[in-house]
Amino acid sequence: MSRKVVSTDMAPAAVGPYSQGIRTGNLLFLSGQVPLDPATGKMVGSNAAEQAVQVCKNICGLLQSQGLTAAHVVKTTVFITDMASFASVNEVYKQYFPEPCPARSCVEVSKLPLGALVEIETVAAFPS
Repeated sequence: MSRKVVSTDMAPAAVGPYSQGIRTGNLLFLSGQVPLDPATGKMVGSNAAEQAVQVCKNICGLLQSQGLTAAHVVKTTVFITDMASFASVNEVYKQYFPEPCPARSCVEVSKLPLGALVEIETVAAFPS
């Protein structure tokens, strides 16, 4: 199995002992993205919808760095700290992930890194 580390300044640097992403075969596994501005490292947004915008921008930056788009995403996992924000996060999400939408899970968690309200991890597939 080959493994290639993904690293780009188009998304925030890792805030712990992990890679921004790993490519193996034709799959790209992206670490969960929180709403950090890649240029400043500061948290963006005061509510879940605003934070979801930055999270999706970070995902798109990682995908772009590998020559992919959101259309290549096959699976996401959305973590939110309050299920009451489900609808507002969905409104943002559907602007970034075109139909046919990727498979997805969404779970409420008690806390996320750096006090984020939203985190999304992503799996994309390279064209054959």
